[in-house]
Amino acid sequence: MKLLRKRDIPEERYTNAFLGYGPEDSHFVVELTYNYGVESYDIGTGFGHFGIAVDDVAKTVDLIKAKGGTVTREPGPVKGGKSVIAFIEDPDGYKFELIERGPTPEPLCQVMLRVGDLDRAISFYEKAFGMELLRKRDNPEYKYTIAMMGYGPEDKNAVLELTYNYGVKEYDKGNAYAQIAISTDDVYKTAEVIRLNGGQITREPGPLPGINTKITACTDPDGWKTVFVDNIDFLKELEE
Repeated sequence: MKLLRKRDIPEERYTNAFLGYGPEDSHFVVELTYNYGVESYDIGTGFGHFGIAVDDVAKTVDLIKAKGGTVTREPGPVKGGKSVIAFIEDPDGYKFELIERGPTPEPLCQVMLRVGDLDRAISFYEKAFGMELLRKRDNPEYKYTIAMMGYGPEDKNAVLELTYNYGVKEYDKGNAYAQIAISTDDVYKTAEVIRLNGGQITREPGPLPGINTKITACTDPDGWKTVFVDNIDFLKELEE
């Protein structure tokens, strides 16, 4: 990844760094946030991982080990499947799944969140966010089901992986993972659609203090937060 942008907001007492594999206006990126004076967070049990597509998982793992990185699962087939994966962990405890895949325009390709009712979650993301169910796979041997949601094919776009573990209805979300962000042409209309489809608006549409980019924020039925960002305002922000 590359550091794409860094901004400090002293009046709100936080600093952001945006990292990814390409420009923010055309790629999915990770937003790292440092809140002044806070040294540690609780990741909880609900957040799963970020996914990164690589050409060769084994070689990538060797490089990470050589640089002192932590590997929590050695390369090998996914449980109940054929895809070769590995898991690594960053210094703050966030997990990253390395997925062996051919060349892709979007290497940062997944965010995995655990949910208590998969059908309810799928319906919400389809109706409230306009996402498409790209793929669904049940794995009774290991007692879990996944659903891939997104705005385009998995091999070319970042997707949301929703995971249901049999019989688990709730998770501890901790206080570390914050949200995903999605662009929109109109944050006000987006908030209306979310309300109509059962989402809870946690931040009314309007400009951010100190930045003036219009956003709205909501939570899904499982309590996962999403921020919608005005397209034009965001592009202006990148130009500053």
